[in-house]
Amino acid sequence: MTNDAQRILIVEDDKPLRTTLAATFKAEGYAVWEAGSVTSARDRLNETSADLVVLDLGLPDQDGMTLLAERRAIGDLTPIIVLTARNDEASKVQALDAGADDYVTKPFGVAELLARMRSALRHGVQIRGVEPVVRVDDLEIDLAQRTVQRGGARVKLSRKEFDLLAELAQHAGKPVPHERLLEAVWGSPDADIRYLRVYVGQVRERIGDDAQAPRLIIAEPGFGYRLG
Repeated sequence: MTNDAQRILIVEDDKPLRTTLAATFKAEGYAVWEAGSVTSARDRLNETSADLVVLDLGLPDQDGMTLLAERRAIGDLTPIIVLTARNDEASKVQALDAGADDYVTKPFGVAELLARMRSALRHGVQIRGVEPVVRVDDLEIDLAQRTVQRGGARVKLSRKEFDLLAELAQHAGKPVPHERLLEAVWGSPDADIRYLRVYVGQVRERIGDDAQAPRLIIAEPGFGYRLG
C-alpha cells in the first residue's frame, strides 16, 4: 500500500467481518480505517476525510442511517455504500433516498463489492464537478487513481502532499484560500499555516516547480495558492 492510497472507512460492529473486510481492502491497495459504531465513525470523519465509506445500518449506538443523513446534511459528498443484512425494499429505498451511493445486502460477493466500490470512487470524483484527470501544462493529476505525472513521468507524493495538490487541482486556475487548504489536508482551517508552506515547498520540489520562479503552484500573497 502506498502513501497515496485511497482511504476507506469501514463502519461495522461485527468485528470478524470488519477484520475480514479490512484485510481484503488492504490487499487491494486501499488505506483502511475501522469503526464499530456511529460515534467512532463520526469522530473519524470529523478528524479527516475518507474517499469512501462502507456503512452497516445495524450499529450498537445509533442506526447507520443517522450517520448517512448527517453527512449529506452538511454537504459531504463522500461516496457511501450501505452494506447491511436488511434486504427489504423499504430499507433500500430509504437509504438511497437519503443519499447512499449504493446498497449491498449480506451475504455478498467480495468481487462484486470491490467492483461497486471502484464505481463509487469514480463517481465520487465526478459528482464533485471535477474532471477525473486535471492537466496543467505537462502536469497531470488523476484524482480518481490518486496519481501524478509530470512530462509523462510518475511523481511520487505522500498522502498529504497529494491531498494538497488535489485540492488545488479541483480549483485549477483559481486562488484557493489558506484556510480551505488547511482544512482539506489537516482537517482544520486553524491548523498551523507553517505546515502549508512546508508542504507547498515539498510538492513544488517533487513536481519540479522552481520555488524561485514557480510556474505551477503560484502563491497569492495574503490569501492562498493557485495551481496554474
